Amino acid sequence: MRDGYIERMPREEDSIRTLTQVVYILQACSLLVGVTAIVAVIINYVKLDDARGTRWESHFRWQIRTFWWALLGYIISGPLFILFGLGAVLAFGVWVWSIYRVVKGYLAFNDGKDLP
Repeated sequence: MRDGYIERMPREEDSIRTLTQVVYILQACSLLVGVTAIVAVIINYVKLDDARGTRWESHFRWQIRTFWWALLGYIISGPLFILFGLGAVLAFGVWVWSIYRVVKGYLAFNDGKDLP
């Protein structure tokens, strides 16, 4: 107790909730600066065990899947761009899909809902 206030340690779930939000922000930033997606997925994997059994576990899995599917899409679009010129269309589609995933995930996070 200090100055009449009781000091409280943050609960583990509050910490995971905050990390979930941070990862959504990093994913949103990655739409312009791709490297932040790598930081985000590292956080997901490092803290995944802590998220198990909490309402935020589904968000961690959603964020991880978003990263890997987007990366696959961008990897496929590279050679297609060089060979056929269609890679730019695919890359744009992956980018729009990533925006959808980040927005849908964050809205569910904000409402305290689980994700599939």
